[in-house]
Amino acid sequence: MTITFDEKKKYFHLKNESVSYVIALEEEKYVSHQYWGKRLNSFSQVADYPRQDNAFAPNPFEVPGRIFSLATLPQEFPGNGSGDFRESAFECLYPDQTTVSLLTYKSHDIVIGKQPLQGLPQTYETKEEPAETLLLTLEDTVTKVEVVLSYTLFKDYPVLTRSASFRNNGAEAIHLNKALSMSIDFPDADFDMIQLPGAWGRERQIVRTPLVRGIHTLDSKRGTTSHAYQPFVALADKTATEDQGAVYGFHFVYSGEFRANVEVDTYAQTRVQMGINPTHFQWHLPVGEAFQTPEVVLVYSENGLNGLSQTLHPFYQKHLIRGQHQFAERPVLINNWEGTYFDFTADKIEAMADEASTLGIELFVLDDGWFGKRDDDYSSLGDWHVHTAKLPSGLKQLAENIKAKGMLFGLWFEPEMISEDSELYRAHPDWCIHTPSREKSLSRSQYVIDFSRKEVRDNILAQMMEVLDEVPVDYIKWDYNRNMTEIGTAAPGTLPGEVLHKYMLGLYEVMEALVTKYPHILFESCSGGGGRFDPGFLYYMPQTWTSDNTDAVARLEIQYGTSLVMPISSMGSHVSAIPNHQTHRMASMKMRGDVAMAGNLGYELDVTTLSEAEKQEMKEQISFYKEYRKLIQYGTFHRILSPFETQNEAAWIFVSPEQDEALYFYYRVLDRANLKKKKVLFKGLDPVKFYTVSGYEGAIGGDELMNRGLYLKDALQGDYQSVCLVLKEA
Repeated sequence: MTITFDEKKKYFHLKNESVSYVIALEEEKYVSHQYWGKRLNSFSQVADYPRQDNAFAPNPFEVPGRIFSLATLPQEFPGNGSGDFRESAFECLYPDQTTVSLLTYKSHDIVIGKQPLQGLPQTYETKEEPAETLLLTLEDTVTKVEVVLSYTLFKDYPVLTRSASFRNNGAEAIHLNKALSMSIDFPDADFDMIQLPGAWGRERQIVRTPLVRGIHTLDSKRGTTSHAYQPFVALADKTATEDQGAVYGFHFVYSGEFRANVEVDTYAQTRVQMGINPTHFQWHLPVGEAFQTPEVVLVYSENGLNGLSQTLHPFYQKHLIRGQHQFAERPVLINNWEGTYFDFTADKIEAMADEASTLGIELFVLDDGWFGKRDDDYSSLGDWHVHTAKLPSGLKQLAENIKAKGMLFGLWFEPEMISEDSELYRAHPDWCIHTPSREKSLSRSQYVIDFSRKEVRDNILAQMMEVLDEVPVDYIKWDYNRNMTEIGTAAPGTLPGEVLHKYMLGLYEVMEALVTKYPHILFESCSGGGGRFDPGFLYYMPQTWTSDNTDAVARLEIQYGTSLVMPISSMGSHVSAIPNHQTHRMASMKMRGDVAMAGNLGYELDVTTLSEAEKQEMKEQISFYKEYRKLIQYGTFHRILSPFETQNEAAWIFVSPEQDEALYFYYRVLDRANLKKKKVLFKGLDPVKFYTVSGYEGAIGGDELMNRGLYLKDALQGDYQSVCLVLKEA
């Protein structure tokens, strides 16, 4: 791994064993992007891009032939209003109300390691897997605004992280109207764009479209990342598949509003940008102060989409997720929500726990309704004290009783919300996100509490800690159940455009305090399911409730799409009752179990109402999962059949690092008459090894299984069918 600067040719070359990234100084001062892709041993073609005289492409200085223009230069961090007519990476509002900026090279520093980002989630290096960083300082020589671009290259991954820091070295305060984290220009547009849009109950759908002229924007204007878009975009060669072809991925390590721009210009060059959404953003920057943007993870794969995932999964596992649960096997849990909703008593919860413990479940999670006067979703958010009418012996006693059954105890919180009908709101009606001059919009009969204010954060943190200091809690489900509207604050001295980012910094501060004080607690994030499943939250909470939609068929697409960017160990997946509460589908226990096993297995139903046959099947599922959960949660994951492409099938496989063990899952949604037996192919096996396959006689070569495949032994009968095959080295 090296980062070098060629003094003669004026270019930087960042490279490790798998990837190269090259930046050049055009005319010794304009920072230009030259190359990103498969490792190059050396680089010689500096400034090799089309230059031509164009009357509508302004020249920043007089040059023979008028062939140099920022309008066509592939740039690393383009300014605003100075000759590049494509999207800018930032915009400053200066005291004279102008917004023109032009950054040129000032200096650079190449440092061992990775610089910490204060108060933000971030990737980190380790002693075993170090990193190196290029700090590239640019300056607007007129206004003295300085921007430091940070590029960190990790030793063993085709991964770069990028961020930007803005410093005001001028004579007066300025405002940042836009401050993206990265920008990069590709020399052509011969790509497909891949995104992961969705909605509540159908998160992270894979959508692939050819690039065309214009600007394609993915963003959130909802306060957080949201169900609508994952803060991710990728460019893929048009021939790229799951297993071959070049893919360039961009993933934002942030949980607030974001923007991703993909722009194809008049010369079919492609610009990709990512950062905080400027729509609700403006930052006051006094003289001498700096603003740090969150970072973006840039990942290159020469082995298709599976290659991208097989880079991101271990990278996030080792360089983003932290704490005691980083590599720990996740417990099998049961959550009472779909089993009881708000209608429960302590006796009912204990009866469910009694039954669950006999089935092998390891963690009981008490969901919404344990606090305040919470018997429905109209009240009590913000009042984090026990609902004594519902739990007269208290929460501590209930937790101890459950733990006495040999189970861990978990608890639901929604700390970022406040109900209009709550003691806290009646005492502090200005403690929610709102524009003081306007009516407040309720959603789910609740407001978003204003975490941009220290006194608010301190109050919620104190309430939570009072519970956690008394009750033996092992797990917390952290929920967030509405979008933001009327974004503003009653706090003096905060601009409306500063509220959202200060909110995120405040949220991260609260979460850091909790994970530091209670390192034993396993935190699972949630936002109506997967509405805030982003890398920013993974830094604090190692797993996320993937979707509120627990239907096994719907989950095939949701989990398939999620796996493109998120580690399997981060995906909560539950077996729920039938008919399913979201789709009313009647899937078998086997199908529901086989889908839920492809993540962190849990159950969300009332086990006291199951038949003895269902309990026995559930017990066998749990036992099987425990035997293979390390392989599932931390093995190498390969997608095989896409439910988005086949419309009726899905398949994937988990392979051990030693390639001596694998678990293959095949799913079929609807049956048809007179079908031939299904032939399946495998991935990720060692071609020279032989494997036994459960249900089949003899040993079969890995190369044969991957290239010829085998027929499923029995014809699948009926709708909603699944097969799980265990492969072991012979």
